[in-house]
Amino acid sequence: MNLYKPIIASVVLSLMIAGLAAAQETKRPPTTSGPAAAAPAAPAPAASAPAPAAPAGGVAVGPEYKIGIDDVLDIAVWNNTTVSRTVPVRPDGKITLPLINEVQAAGLTPTQLRAAIMAKLVEYMPTPELSVIVREVHSNKISVLGEVRKAGRYEITQRATVLDAVALAGGFNDWARRTKLVIMRQDAGGTKRIPVNYNRIVAEEDENVLLQPGDIVVVP
Repeated sequence: MNLYKPIIASVVLSLMIAGLAAAQETKRPPTTSGPAAAAPAAPAPAASAPAPAAPAGGVAVGPEYKIGIDDVLDIAVWNNTTVSRTVPVRPDGKITLPLINEVQAAGLTPTQLRAAIMAKLVEYMPTPELSVIVREVHSNKISVLGEVRKAGRYEITQRATVLDAVALAGGFNDWARRTKLVIMRQDAGGTKRIPVNYNRIVAEEDENVLLQPGDIVVVP
């Protein structure tokens, strides 16, 4: 009988150890099988607002540019598509718009024409808002003739001088007499001849003559 006591004791000890292990296992929190839950996705960035459409562009003219015959103008009246339109300047220097009929345009700057149109529109709307854009320039032309590389007529949208005219015409030919240029200009008394010495202008001894629409620069 004494022979079996160590065996019984070892069996009891093994059962106690197994029972304690089972008890510890039941106390552990259950683990979830499978892949870990993904973290919530970050909110997608808000879509940026579409960029506003660029306004219809016109010709880059200076603030002192005078509208002339055959120029094409964009008249845009805010929130009024009836009056807004693209119009050419007629041979008599006027444009025609709905409601206000004829308006003198030739000889005015875009700002002056805008004010003239607004003064007429106040009879039909209390606070008109509008813009005047020179879309095409066809009236402001000068001619360069004679000993230049590209003689012809040129449209100018901003203030231009004799040096600008020579540059537009590609420069002088080899035989050009640079000291004998002539500007032919029409005025009320007829044709006026203005002598120009190109070399003296470049040397800053003479003033660089400002051209007017219709001037003809002759290079002998």
